[in-house]
Amino acid sequence: MDPRALTRLAAPAAAALLALTTACTGSTVQGRPGASGLRDPYFPKAGNGGYEVEHYALDLDYDPAGGRLRGKAVITARAEQGLSSFNLDLSGLRVDSVRVRGAGGDGGAGAYAGARYNRSGNELTVRPAEDLKKGEVFRTEVVYSGRPKPLTDPDGSTEGWITTKDGAVGVGEPVGSMSWFPGNHHPSDKAAYDITLTVPDGYEAVSNGELRSRTPAGGGRTAFAWHSPEPMASYLATAVVGKYKVTTGRTPGGVPLYSAVEPAAAEQGERALARLPEMVDWAAGRFGPYPFGSAGAIVLPSGTLEYALETQTRPVFPGAPGSEELLVHELAHQWFGDSVSPKSWKDMWLNEGFATYAEWLWTEEHGGPTAQEEFRAFLDGDTAVDEQADSDWDAFPPADPPGPQDISGNPVYYRGAMVLHRVRQEVGDAAFFDLLRGWADDHRHGNAATADFTAYAQERTGRDLKKVWDVWLYGEDRPGA
Repeated sequence: MDPRALTRLAAPAAAALLALTTACTGSTVQGRPGASGLRDPYFPKAGNGGYEVEHYALDLDYDPAGGRLRGKAVITARAEQGLSSFNLDLSGLRVDSVRVRGAGGDGGAGAYAGARYNRSGNELTVRPAEDLKKGEVFRTEVVYSGRPKPLTDPDGSTEGWITTKDGAVGVGEPVGSMSWFPGNHHPSDKAAYDITLTVPDGYEAVSNGELRSRTPAGGGRTAFAWHSPEPMASYLATAVVGKYKVTTGRTPGGVPLYSAVEPAAAEQGERALARLPEMVDWAAGRFGPYPFGSAGAIVLPSGTLEYALETQTRPVFPGAPGSEELLVHELAHQWFGDSVSPKSWKDMWLNEGFATYAEWLWTEEHGGPTAQEEFRAFLDGDTAVDEQADSDWDAFPPADPPGPQDISGNPVYYRGAMVLHRVRQEVGDAAFFDLLRGWADDHRHGNAATADFTAYAQERTGRDLKKVWDVWLYGEDRPGA
């Protein structure tokens, strides 16, 4: 028998005993349990109800040799209702302790108090010593440890905590971040982050935002403290440990750059990465000011992942970027997906369709096919213009993927981009590019759904675009020219 079982209240009988004890003491329960999931159309158990996170402070100590992670997460949140309990998403890993600190009876900060907790699947249910009041800002400290493991997505791809030949990478789209830190893992709940990574001397540790310090931690280890003040969805958080070549600088427009490249990939990716400063400023000219305090890239050892990912401020690539278009795609996500994040996973075309169209804009302005030629190529299946032109881009409406395995399907990317081109055809270049900049600016650091975009586009351009939405965005049939 696990001697901690009663502390964790793993058994329903223990929960009943708690309720009985509360009744006997005359205490009045003010709150109710927060929901264990936000009922996302494709990932209904992702995220949790009853609170919104304001800040994550993650202190992670990783041993590459043994693959062991020790972590402490301090999660500052605001109760959206009276809470008798609330949930955090966490996959695997052993929880060593949980404490909760409320506002305190005098309106100031209260003291941390031990909290009862139990595990069920990927849900960590926390029961504070006292109910939390609606509007109360509280902190939850979770100390945990173990060997984090990757997760397999519905489409068969791998995410979460993935080991490399000399380190590891943490990535999280759509839910893999719960494999390396507890939290409210749904894109609708964005927060600021401070992530400290402690690793053996000689290793680099890279995360989102700005590197605030790099200090000796004793015992032959170094602590890297990263700060991300702008709101970030948890699936965009990353932690990378390894022996990387780090470069820093600024774009011509002044945006700070910090990139980490696996040495074997440095020469191969040099050409594409050399254009990153230019690309950042180009995208700012098209989509509005860069939305974060720094930019850059992380190039992992080849084969670590099956995909690139737009981790905030510092996209991750599975080996040297093979084309400028791939780099542009992940960079464009900093506006579309990272700054303006989806309200649910059903809204993925707002990420991927926009980033794909950014590729078309880049080639249009840099000696490649125009966006019109790309659009026409997909209609005609002309792989001489785009090798993906004969893909199943018309298999389903981009705003309505059939299931979770389809949220990264070709229609989300390519037909999503075609939706935007149809809007451009309808309203003209001036109104279209004003729409892109306005959308990114007016929803900066927020969340948006497809319905928000369609309403915004019609209001911003002053045009009735219903036929575009009906045929290209929601239509079941293959659209024509």
